[in-house]
Amino acid sequence: MNIHAPQPFADAQAAYPFVIAQGRNIETRVYQRRYPTFNYGAHVPVVTEGNEWAIGTTFFSMDVAGQAKFISGSGTDMPFVSSTRDQASHDFAMIGAGWDWTMEEINQAALYGTNLRDTDAMTASSEIERLLNTIAMSGSTEKNWTGFVNDATVSRADVAADGTSSSQFWSAKSVDQILRDINLALTTVRTQTSEVEWADAIRIPPEAFRDIATRRLGSGDGMITVLEYLRRNNIYTAETGQALDIQPLRELATASNDGGGRMVAYRRDTEVLRFHLPMPRRVLQPRQKSIMGWEQGSIARTGGTEIRLPGAMTYLDEITAVPS
Repeated sequence: MNIHAPQPFADAQAAYPFVIAQGRNIETRVYQRRYPTFNYGAHVPVVTEGNEWAIGTTFFSMDVAGQAKFISGSGTDMPFVSSTRDQASHDFAMIGAGWDWTMEEINQAALYGTNLRDTDAMTASSEIERLLNTIAMSGSTEKNWTGFVNDATVSRADVAADGTSSSQFWSAKSVDQILRDINLALTTVRTQTSEVEWADAIRIPPEAFRDIATRRLGSGDGMITVLEYLRRNNIYTAETGQALDIQPLRELATASNDGGGRMVAYRRDTEVLRFHLPMPRRVLQPRQKSIMGWEQGSIARTGGTEIRLPGAMTYLDEITAVPS
């Protein structure tokens, strides 16, 4: 018998220091893990400001009434202007997911000098990120929240049905027609805000993105793709000199009113929209839950996606078909 081999823990009190140490190791590995498939921050600006335990956030919007006019030096009809302030609030809520261990698993890990299994911890943290992504993109029916792809305050229209066989889908449209659809979205943001706002970002379904990313403008090597052309040749780039940000977003594949593909044109800025995340994903300390069991969990607090300037966004629907 190897007298130097770790001895099994006789009771929960003896096992507790080992559990705490292993919990911290798992916590470190959880934070080292990346979750690239839930990259909601690439589409909606994430705001972590404020107290992480706050009930919600309150903000004010201001409008101005009145205008300057020609007046006489001896006149008594000075035109006055005034400002009005509107108050709005947005509530936060907590989400969480946990995992547990048994006395058997703890003793076996100590006996053989291995770490406690962290698969469940990784899964729980992944589910936290998955839910945050769902809330950011589509909202929550439980909380009566909408998201980035389905907010009712954002203007919406269908694209023209002038592709092959009167199709609306980009796969049946020419490059000029696709460019027309994109410029229509950009123009809509300009006109509905009286030329104040610019949409600097476009989000489209993955199918539409793959189409324009692989379709060439002409035959032969060296010809640029439709995507490259669109990024440099649109009304936003023409007026500002800045490249248009075009990226795929899988949640848009079924976001239209008929379940097809939706395009979003918007100014990607916290003034326009924001995803409230006052408490990013946090791993809690392990705790004993029964005579032979321990548990640990992850939590986060979020207020979902809030669109503060809906005029700086627009939706154009049916650019891809309903997925089969």
